[in-house]
Amino acid sequence: MSKNELRKDKTCLNCRYVVENRFCPNCGQENTDTRKTFHHLFIHFFEDLTHYENAFWKTIRNLLLKPAALTKEYLSGKRLSYLAPVRLYIFISFVTFLLISLFPDENQPEAVTLKENKKGQMIQYSVNGIVQEDYKNLSKEEIKILELHQKGALTEREADSLLVLVREGKIEKEKKSDKGFLTLWYDSIEQMDSIRKLNPDAISDFEYNLNKRSIEINEKYTDKEIEQKFQEAIWHNIPKVLFIYMPLFAFVLWLFHNKKRWYYFDHGIFTLHYFSFLLLILLLMFLFHELMDCFGDNSIITTITDIVSIAGYAWMCYYFFPAHHRFYGQSRLASFFKSITILGINSVLMGIMLIILIVYTFVNLH
Repeated sequence: MSKNELRKDKTCLNCRYVVENRFCPNCGQENTDTRKTFHHLFIHFFEDLTHYENAFWKTIRNLLLKPAALTKEYLSGKRLSYLAPVRLYIFISFVTFLLISLFPDENQPEAVTLKENKKGQMIQYSVNGIVQEDYKNLSKEEIKILELHQKGALTEREADSLLVLVREGKIEKEKKSDKGFLTLWYDSIEQMDSIRKLNPDAISDFEYNLNKRSIEINEKYTDKEIEQKFQEAIWHNIPKVLFIYMPLFAFVLWLFHNKKRWYYFDHGIFTLHYFSFLLLILLLMFLFHELMDCFGDNSIITTITDIVSIAGYAWMCYYFFPAHHRFYGQSRLASFFKSITILGINSVLMGIMLIILIVYTFVNLH
């Protein structure tokens, strides 16, 4: 219950009804001061999402460890003790994609610097502050850059820049093939225009527009930049794709079960809880990996990380089978074969959705 002081004025701010106690008997609004501190707003926001601490942790525990239990409890009418399915999914989705986006990308190039040793006799190669005293682990390109710098043919700044490019692989990537990363069949728009002048039917409008868009992208960006932009755009749109896809997942469930016994609404609640579970497992595994990275790279840490990863992915794959069996109440054998079929159909549908996402990203790449 709220700890805020009640207003002295007994008139409800929302409906102007007379309020004798804490809550308005007409509209239910709490008769407290409307001006709040930032701390109160933050706590209120979190409480509103999680429906208070006890309900939140109870929901998470059942979601992770008891397949379908949360769905059965919700549909049986026990709803105040748990987070509502839509609120649960939005909260987990928001936290998952937010936290993953906040952590640095492991593929980002490391900082490269050059500096002399204490005697000033040899140029040292430093990556993120870790000095390489010898050249035995360096590539031929890196050694050549260091030697040129020692001879005075390259300034320190020029050498630093070239070392970064070598580590990113950009020196080789810049030497792109004639057709480029995305170009399909033609080298230039002018080439396609010339072909169409000779024979208007040689290139269809669809083929022309597809190649034109591809050529424009290749002229504007390097292969590395195109790859990064694709990854960023796809990652940005995955939450939308999942939200759009869930009704399809529920529809497949509806097709395979008794229409008189089960409403589409029931399948929708099952789907929301199942997708919330998948996102939550991914989030927990991601956070665990980030935590293990803090302890460095050694065989023990790697083994522990691998074991947890295998266990997590195994639970993700297995979870649907007991959840389906317990929720729909069919025999284990019938439930198993239905589960296999449902997952197979959804794999195909998800593949189609991903293809559409890739095409959409390609068309709207800026």
